[in-house]
Amino acid sequence: MITLAGKKALITGIANNRSIAWAIAQAFHAAGAALAVTYLPDEKGRFEAKVRELSAPLVPEIFAPCDVRSDEQIAALFETIAQKWGQLDILVHCLAFGNKEDLQGPFTGVTRDGYGLAMEVSAFSLIALAGKAAPLMPEGGSILTLTYIGSVRAMSGYGVMGPAKAALEANTRYLAAELGTKNLRVNAVSAGPIRTLAASGVGNIHEAIHKTEEMSAIKRAVRQEEVANTVLFLASDLASAVTGQTLYVDCGFSIMGG
Repeated sequence: MITLAGKKALITGIANNRSIAWAIAQAFHAAGAALAVTYLPDEKGRFEAKVRELSAPLVPEIFAPCDVRSDEQIAALFETIAQKWGQLDILVHCLAFGNKEDLQGPFTGVTRDGYGLAMEVSAFSLIALAGKAAPLMPEGGSILTLTYIGSVRAMSGYGVMGPAKAALEANTRYLAAELGTKNLRVNAVSAGPIRTLAASGVGNIHEAIHKTEEMSAIKRAVRQEEVANTVLFLASDLASAVTGQTLYVDCGFSIMGG
């Protein structure tokens, strides 16, 4: 059994009980990690209340707002971590956003602002968070992010998120190259399609899941807990020589030629 006993882990991107981030948080808690959990602040506090209630059984030691479009909120989050823990062993980045029309509409219709928004939230945010996390990380620290095969294939209904995920994967490699000199690791997990809140913005998510069930090597779609188990492995000392990689967890869909 993989253990994260004594490790401090920051989990971003929990939205509801279908979130891959939620499955990761559960797996980390079961493995003995102390958790910090973030939520996206909004005027009515709906996200805070939902994530607080959901994560309560995991007893997060830090519960903090973080809109990754705000340098001030990012800085405040890591100041809280520094004061409470003094270090951070694991950062899990589960953040992505694009306007619905920029995912489902014609790609030539993507606006400058829409393209920039998708890149900022989905790709640049990894750089922003890693830049603050790395100084708090001891040797052996691990940074993980989530991606999708739309980064390397033109997937219907994925639109602007494809280039954003491609940038995210490139960021993973460049961060791994830089932070490897400090014995910190950075990896991406490319999950197959799953019915999550984030996936609801993709126009044909149900079709993508059905196609995975038909065409993948194992002939089924991946489950949240399976993605979480892979992230758990990559976060652990068992993956001490793995960095800069994009690991597909999609029941073998990505290897099939048709």
